[in-house]
Amino acid sequence: MTHTSRRAFFLLPALAPALLAQGQDDPALLSLAEAAARIRSGALTPTRLLEACLARVDLYQPKLNAFVTVTRDLARAHARQLDAEQKAGKFRGPLHGIPIALKDNIDTQGIRTTAASAAFDDRLPQQDAEVARRLREAGAVMIGKTNLHEFAAGGTNATSYFGPVRNPWALERNPGGSSGGSGAAVAAGLCFGALGTDTGGSVRIPAAFCGITGLKPTYGLVSIRGIIPLTFTLDHCGPMTRSAEDAAILLNAMAGYDRLDIASVEHPREDYIAALRQPVRGLRLGIPREPFFDHVDADIAKAVEDAIALLAKLTAGVRDCTLPPTSEGFRLGGEMYAWHEENVKGGSGRYQLPLRRSMDGSSKLLAYQYIQSRWRLELLRRTIDDSFRDVDVVALPTRRRSPRLIDDARKRERSDKPRDPELENTSQFNFYGIPAVSIPCGFTSAGLPIGLTLAGPRFSEGRLLALAHAYQQQTDFHKRRPPLTPDMKVPELAAEETA
Repeated sequence: MTHTSRRAFFLLPALAPALLAQGQDDPALLSLAEAAARIRSGALTPTRLLEACLARVDLYQPKLNAFVTVTRDLARAHARQLDAEQKAGKFRGPLHGIPIALKDNIDTQGIRTTAASAAFDDRLPQQDAEVARRLREAGAVMIGKTNLHEFAAGGTNATSYFGPVRNPWALERNPGGSSGGSGAAVAAGLCFGALGTDTGGSVRIPAAFCGITGLKPTYGLVSIRGIIPLTFTLDHCGPMTRSAEDAAILLNAMAGYDRLDIASVEHPREDYIAALRQPVRGLRLGIPREPFFDHVDADIAKAVEDAIALLAKLTAGVRDCTLPPTSEGFRLGGEMYAWHEENVKGGSGRYQLPLRRSMDGSSKLLAYQYIQSRWRLELLRRTIDDSFRDVDVVALPTRRRSPRLIDDARKRERSDKPRDPELENTSQFNFYGIPAVSIPCGFTSAGLPIGLTLAGPRFSEGRLLALAHAYQQQTDFHKRRPPLTPDMKVPELAAEETA
């Protein structure tokens, strides 16, 4: 197993053929569904597929910094085991032999899980998170643990003990966060899918900024046991893939009741792969224009409106609608402090400055404020499906603007000056607890991906994936690849101020 150093991850670039560097005839750039079909037919083996991904890791990890740890030796051993099962005609399902990455706040037994923090630099969990266990049993090969915004407490991935992740579409820009490493790894073809966590948009933001598909499921549908929490009441775990079809394959393996997870909800088993085939012609599409369409960048606004026009042709039509406001806010930060209290009292110096400030504020919240927030949140979640009486799905921009430069993001996060609230469209759906998926719907004039969000009532994942799949059958945005080359230069970052 290969680990990073304490401050950076270095790999010697492999001497890969030019065709691999350009992505031609490269099995690592197949969709997950295509790779699964080739393994099933015998045209590919798990080992060959893994080696294709590892070759791309060697080429592009030094440029992207997407991984904290690459589990090279363990992945090879697992792939060999799956090769033998393939040869014997034993298949575990569509994830058999598929290289997958896990965000590095998801526990893996005996494999360092850091949450991108010096505080957990040497942490070795004693058991797998439930989602990690389920994926392994389904035949997925874990290729590594991806970099993230420290303890998932930010939306840029510019603040990490292991250095910022770079956006594969523009190396000087952030990939979104906090699951930025997962987003960059999937977009760059370093793995076929990755798991992210989402407390305020941390699956969907990097999905939008990296040009991939990212799904935040209904709260409680996917176990979060064994995942380092940010705000437990808002935490979700979801798949990040190249297409809606691939997301359905991962969700099939991830979803399910976990009685040891107090957030888990009992829900009848669904087949999300089969759900892709359901008709979408009768779906009523709602557009919640206020506040989600306010102050949207011109390029993003045009791409989203074009996507809505296409969706209108695929469905029963479009109408305006509204969703409940969440601007009043919910004071839930005490959950974060409660989990970190022992470490903070032992000395907060190993946390980076932005998180230390956040932790300090969370420690001052009063019990009655938290209880009142929970009461309001529970009522909101009990009644959110009422907003879908006249529509079946809503569509909106995932983000209202393009990603910042990494230098600008780091400077902004370390500043103690008051900041204007972010114009974002993601955290509302964590409060609602309903499923939301971001899919690529175009590119800015600068060549940066644009994300469209589809959301629906509780447990409507199958419906959302079916509509996303129908849209992707009519477009090719999800098939486009970042302009990465082995010889491209990595822009230098400004020196960080010490604090």
